[in-house]
Amino acid sequence: MFAVVRALCYKSRPLPRTLPRLLLSSTPLTVPRTYSTVTMANPQLGHFSIPNIENEPLKAYAPGSAERKALQAALDEMQAGAPYHVPIVINGKQIKTGKVAEQYNPSTKQVLCTYEEADVQLLGQAIEGALAARAKWEAMPFADRAAVFLKAADLLAVKYRYKLMAATMLGQGKNVWQAEIDAACELIDFWRFNAQYAQEIYRTQPPKNAPGIWNRVEYRALEGFVLAVSPFNFTAIGGNLGSAPALMGNVVVWKPAPAAILSNYIVLEILHEAGLPAGVMQFVPGDAPAIVGASLQHPEFAGLHFTGSTAVFKKLWRDIGNNIDLYKNYPRIVGETGGKNMHMVHPSANAQQVVLQSVRSAFEYQGQKCSACSRAYVPESLWPEIKAGLVREVSKIKVGPVTDFANFVTPVINQFAFDKIKSYIEFAKAAKDAEILVGGTYDDSKGYFIHPTVIVTTNPHFKTLEEEIFGPVLTVYVYPTDQFVETVALADKTSPYALTCALFAQDRDAIVLGTNLLRNTSGNFYVNDKSTGAVVGQQPFGGSRASGTNDKAGAAANLFRWVSARSIKENFLPIEDFIYPSNLA
Repeated sequence: MFAVVRALCYKSRPLPRTLPRLLLSSTPLTVPRTYSTVTMANPQLGHFSIPNIENEPLKAYAPGSAERKALQAALDEMQAGAPYHVPIVINGKQIKTGKVAEQYNPSTKQVLCTYEEADVQLLGQAIEGALAARAKWEAMPFADRAAVFLKAADLLAVKYRYKLMAATMLGQGKNVWQAEIDAACELIDFWRFNAQYAQEIYRTQPPKNAPGIWNRVEYRALEGFVLAVSPFNFTAIGGNLGSAPALMGNVVVWKPAPAAILSNYIVLEILHEAGLPAGVMQFVPGDAPAIVGASLQHPEFAGLHFTGSTAVFKKLWRDIGNNIDLYKNYPRIVGETGGKNMHMVHPSANAQQVVLQSVRSAFEYQGQKCSACSRAYVPESLWPEIKAGLVREVSKIKVGPVTDFANFVTPVINQFAFDKIKSYIEFAKAAKDAEILVGGTYDDSKGYFIHPTVIVTTNPHFKTLEEEIFGPVLTVYVYPTDQFVETVALADKTSPYALTCALFAQDRDAIVLGTNLLRNTSGNFYVNDKSTGAVVGQQPFGGSRASGTNDKAGAAANLFRWVSARSIKENFLPIEDFIYPSNLA
């Protein structure tokens, strides 16, 4: 059986070496540039299955290990070559505008890279180039599209793991472990598991066919372009926001976060080396209001894939609504925003586990995870033990630059974040209904360092219990031991967010009760585990209420948002008359 499709033919050219020390390969990098419009027969010679998919194994980086030495070498090389320069990339071409901004190393305040900023005119070129690439990319057989991302995953796992980790550590302030689980494992898992989920989607077909009828469903890419707006805090999210729609045949305009430019650019380089055609993913750093605003005013705008603040997401949603008459279709809106995530502790909980899991959840990556625990509800009966444990364990935490692998807490992302977090700590210090249990110190003389801080309050509506801080600050409210149900109801109403929540209890009845009472407080719910650390292929991630659209990154549910299904009914037998038997006299 043959289907007639437009052939995907292209020419290649070397990619300009704007970052000579950062090139992913010693050989010139080539990316597809221009397409022909030749029509040819594409033989359907088999139904291909992607390779068996497993989660990328985590490396331990123990002293003396090969991976530790390799990562240290990558860090040394990247620091020695800084500052780098990152271009705009449109249709595979690196573009310079002369308007340059800087990304800083938050551990040292030194410039890690400079980068070009696109204007609205260049954005228009990016959109038009993406739209020009759309038909051929969508028509490419799924096996070939999937191969691009599977190859990218292997390239990252084997060849570029330490380069991308080094860029994430130096640019986004992550320690070794946080960089490993993000820039390496999670992004690799996104690329691999998304291919598996896409395969499952394409195989989802009508279960029944009437006699003489063949029913089938095709999953078309959206008509237009998808805008991906990514955050600073996860390199993997930056890679996935554009890759997920692209895998399903869409073309993407990617607006990266200013504080993640270098790592995101390396992700783009990996994708191009893996064979992603030019124009399928346009890389347009620049002023967010200008770039995003102009994108939303384009009639071919087809979808928004967003991770960032709740306030920005709500504004973008309003803007899309106001522009609805401009669009060819109703745009898909997928967003994951903030959280005021809690650890709810039942009187039957294991106090030591509450302490250790809370320290990890609240203070890993300085509380700059959307899922980080920032409030805990603890019964009076367990408070003495948990209080002593928090003081003991938090006091052990080492704080400092990412280049010292012993540091558990490293810098927050920038001066704005430092000042914001500092203001909450000072507010708690001055409050009569709260106290600093441990921490409460900070230093921005060399980098943006804030020591892990635990606040205890007697006010269930204390400011740090209700507002998102996005820093290493945990607030504890101690409740009467016999008021677990009432406290759950209180916690449910305290925050508008519903991203993650953890319940700690040993009593099975309490677990059942708490799970039911907390049903709508989160999109990711944990029992006797921390509120962070969702793994692709295991815990699809996303929240509801003010936390987002809950379209579950790392699952087929997310990929379904980037396709528009078409039902096809083919009739094999001609009818003999238009009259139905019921019409007969």
